[in-house]
Amino acid sequence: MSADWRDLVALTKPRVMTLVVFTGLCGLLAAPVRLPLALAFTAILCIALGAGAAAALNQWYESDIDAKMKRTANRPLPGGRMEPQTALHFGVGLSAFSVVLMGLSTNATAAAILAVSILFYVFVYTVWLKRRTAQNIVIGGAAGAFPPLIGWAAATGDVTALPALLFAIIFLWTPPHFWALSLFIKSDYAAAGVPMLPVVSGFTTTRRHIALYTVPMIVASIAPWPLGLTGAIYGWAAIALNLVFAVLALRVLVNRADDPAAMKPEKQLFSYSIVYLFVLFGALVVDRMLVLGM
Repeated sequence: MSADWRDLVALTKPRVMTLVVFTGLCGLLAAPVRLPLALAFTAILCIALGAGAAAALNQWYESDIDAKMKRTANRPLPGGRMEPQTALHFGVGLSAFSVVLMGLSTNATAAAILAVSILFYVFVYTVWLKRRTAQNIVIGGAAGAFPPLIGWAAATGDVTALPALLFAIIFLWTPPHFWALSLFIKSDYAAAGVPMLPVVSGFTTTRRHIALYTVPMIVASIAPWPLGLTGAIYGWAAIALNLVFAVLALRVLVNRADDPAAMKPEKQLFSYSIVYLFVLFGALVVDRMLVLGM
């Protein structure tokens, strides 16, 4: 069996990687230090490669789960287009390459955080949490929150309050984002035996959790402005974006449907949550560039 190059690309989950790369880029651009263009490009490339490597290892380990879910059954491994060993070697090799390249091109701090993010996603989320607890996405969400830290560290060699808050924003955003998705694909997770919150605790509890986690996410995302880490452009953008998020989360909370066809609020929140993060981090970059005069 010989894997097609498109299957190797599919292993990296390119659609998911888009948001990872974007938040990493925003962390780099928001930093008070400007890297030469070639080094900045290399740093973002390393973030992309590291994210792709983690995704490949995730698919290698979860091929049995993917085979039982409609939305993942045609991935390269469950689809029978690739040997598991190929995915394993690809993921391990890409992981090592991305970390070494990051260390050589930027600094050891950025390389170390990149390594931690890959290991966290693979071992903490994929291997330890996902099949064992309904809180998998709460703790495991940290894996997707590392990119802005990595981008900032690549430029500065350190981590300060603002990138820490960016980490917190994504960490707190992840549960409402994924729980909204899990509500209307509950049957997929149930068929695969994955203990996502709707499968274990039901629709009502999941909707309450979405509303509860939205509150600290809003606080964390607005916090950089009153703390003096950003200016009014980011502040007002954050307020407007969070107002919409809160309204959509409330619509999810009051929805009583258990049929995916009637889960329009959940689908709207899931779709908006992606736009929310893109626009919020974009506003941060614009604001920081104006504040720093860059």
